[in-house]
Amino acid sequence: MLNPLAAGTRLVRRTITFQVVAVAALSLALLAKGGAWALAAAAGGAAITAGGALYGVLALGGGIAPAGGALARLVLGLLAKWLVVIATLFIAIAVAKLPPLAVIGGAVVALVAQVLAMASGNRDGNP
Repeated sequence: MLNPLAAGTRLVRRTITFQVVAVAALSLALLAKGGAWALAAAAGGAAITAGGALYGVLALGGGIAPAGGALARLVLGLLAKWLVVIATLFIAIAVAKLPPLAVIGGAVVALVAQVLAMASGNRDGNP
């Protein structure tokens, strides 16, 4: 039996795992360029990963609800996600003065890992 909330939770976990592994690999590779570059890549990836985790909690955390409530949770989760992402990227680049290319690189790697995690689910329709 398909439980869409459980399937969504599994998808969020798999996505976070893919993102952490991909960003860690990028950070290790950039460690050769310097500690600031590795930290910047980790910060960019952490922004996307934390935003996605927050979205998963807010969007899927309320259980079964009427359509209006479910839509409100989805919108709230999306707004919170991008607020976290933009704030983290701003802090990493403007406040901490980390290399912007590495910060954006970490974010891009996390987004690509997100797409790959979502595409790698079971082919029978269940994540």
